[in-house]
Amino acid sequence: MISHIQLLSLPVADQDRARDFYVNVLGFDLVRDNPMGPDQRWVEVGPKGGQSTITLVTWFPTMPPGSVKGLVLETGDLDTDVAELTARGVHIPDGIQQQPWGRFVTFDDPDGNGIVLQATAPDA
Repeated sequence: MISHIQLLSLPVADQDRARDFYVNVLGFDLVRDNPMGPDQRWVEVGPKGGQSTITLVTWFPTMPPGSVKGLVLETGDLDTDVAELTARGVHIPDGIQQQPWGRFVTFDDPDGNGIVLQATAPDA
């Protein structure tokens, strides 16, 4: 029986730049950063206390950097997170948007992968 999503591979051009963004800007934990073979590294990050993680990959020719859109992250305090992200240089072009199911913002990582940061309404 499938119980959860363990890992998502996210295509990036530069693992160091991506690692720095996800750890220093988004505040994720660095789970591991290990050599994986000749000219390859396993760089894995994840939200603090989260069950799923992301590996920052460069080796899949069918997954060009920036090709992922709609990576959805959940937050309990959208306003504070948006203020902190903006202070760290993240461009949030459309600001906070409101929907019946909650509030959200969209932005891109340094490679152009699209991220949605949302706060789901308690009654949604």
